[in-house]
Formats: sequence, C-alpha cells, structure tokens
Amino acid sequence: MAESSDPTADDRDEATGPEDTAEPSALRKDSPGAESADDESPDDKPATDSQYSPALIATAVALPIVLIVGVLVAAFLILRAPVEREPLPLGPVPAPAADGPACAALLPALPADLGDYTKSTLAEPAPPATRAWQLPEGGEPIVLRCGLDRPLEFNRASPLQEVNGVKWFQVRDETAKTGTWFAVDRETYIALTVPDGSGTAAVQTVSDTITANLPAQPINPGEL
Repeated sequence: MAESSDPTADDRDEATGPEDTAEPSALRKDSPGAESADDESPDDKPATDSQYSPALIATAVALPIVLIVGVLVAAFLILRAPVEREPLPLGPVPAPAADGPACAALLPALPADLGDYTKSTLAEPAPPATRAWQLPEGGEPIVLRCGLDRPLEFNRASPLQEVNGVKWFQVRDETAKTGTWFAVDRETYIALTVPDGSGTAAVQTVSDTITANLPAQPINPGEL
C-alpha cells in the first residue's frame, strides 16, 4: 500500500527555518563581546573626596596654615631682634676733674638703662669720664660728662631746679633741640645732655645715682 503524504507536516517543516534557532535578546547580553553599564568595576569609577583618608585631608588643610604661621613668626622675630648700633663718636670737652674721686665713684654706679635708652659703646678715642645711652635703633643720645668746669652761664641769677635732692642748672640748645642739665651742688660739675622728647626719666635716675654716691656741697655760682 502506498504511503500517504501529510501536507500539514510538510508546511510545518518549511515554516521552521534557521531564524528560529537565534538566541533571545535577553540572553545575548552575556555573549563574550557584549558589555553593559551595570558590569563596570568599582575600580573604574571616578574617585570622590569621600575616598580620601581623613588624615590626608587634615594634613592638606593644615600644611598651608603652618607655613603661613611660620613665616609670620620669623618676621616677628626679625623685627624684635636688637639692632647692632655703631660705636658713638663724641668730641672732647674740658674736664679737669675727670680723673678725680667724684667721677671715679659716680661712673660705675650709673645704670645701664635710662628709660628706653640703653648704654652705648663710645668710639675711640672716647672722652674721659663720659657715658652715653641711645634708643635701641640709635638716634640722638643722652650723654653724661663728669669733672667739668663751671658752666659760663651759671651765675648768681641763674634759676635752679631741684630733682631728687640734686640742684640742676639747665642750658637750652635750640639748634640741636637738646637741654643740658648741670649738677651744681657736688664736688665737681656733672653735665647731662638730653634730647627733646626723651622724657624726664634720665634726669630723675641720674639724680638718684648722684645723691646715693656723692655728698652735696654749697653751690658756687659765678659773678653777674
């Protein structure tokens, strides 16, 4: 008996082609050449501030501040450093009693500081029985000279000022803007030259030193 053909089966076979064996699109993402944004490694993502160590961040912030503070401190120390003064040149004046006992007792007792003024080094040859003080940055000095002659301007009519037990006669120099005070009631004459604007501390301190080391004597002014 002859086999009968099944047209329906043949139609099904023809309808089924190679296209039916293709993988679904949902599975193709796993193929070797395919990449997805979800597959990115955490190492491939950009670094953010939260990934840095807190200690590293603190160091980065503090370092510029430390450098600025260091510069300011260095500048402050430089400004505060004492200025090296040159030796002070002073011309000689007649001082016949400079080597006498009064000056020998007074000079070692003088203080190193007179207010803001500090003792100066005198340039050689230094006048005998002379001391000087200057401000730290220099400028016009305070000068003490011991063993002088009686000042020509000092006479019976000269006004005197008493400061801490010492009688002083003052002579003004308007050109130099200084006042020279002469102690006139001791064994020898003592002159203290003070620049304008330096205050009264020098006269007061030297008066105390004179009172403590030299006894007072009667004044001996010149004739009118």
